Amino acid sequence: MSYEELDILRRRAEAFLRNAKRLLEEGEADLAMFSMEQYCQLILKYKLLLLRGFYPKTHSLRRLIRTLGELRPEVLTLVNDVKNLHYIAKLEEAYISSRYAPIEYEVEEAKDVYKFIEEVFKPLVEPI
Repeated sequence: MSYEELDILRRRAEAFLRNAKRLLEEGEADLAMFSMEQYCQLILKYKLLLLRGFYPKTHSLRRLIRTLGELRPEVLTLVNDVKNLHYIAKLEEAYISSRYAPIEYEVEEAKDVYKFIEEVFKPLVEPI
């Protein structure tokens, strides 16, 4: 693990979340959803790199959450609570659909996911 890699992951994650907020303000729900997924994926990888020295080579938010949950069990609420899992699944769908499927998101739907990230995901994942 290098401190440079840690810093890059953290800065990129934060930039994706800022970008998602800006895209939502512009009414670009699809790209905002992708940016939110990228924030979640990168911040999870950042935390795993920080705490374990490595992270699994995967794009699956569920797998990254479960791996982080081995060190911080409270994070498992994101996949063990069905309401939270719904949001995680929607974020994973956004990643896949951005590349392979013509799925469109409504702005209000994306704003709801952003609210989930700010109010549920971040408080569980970001503290060390």
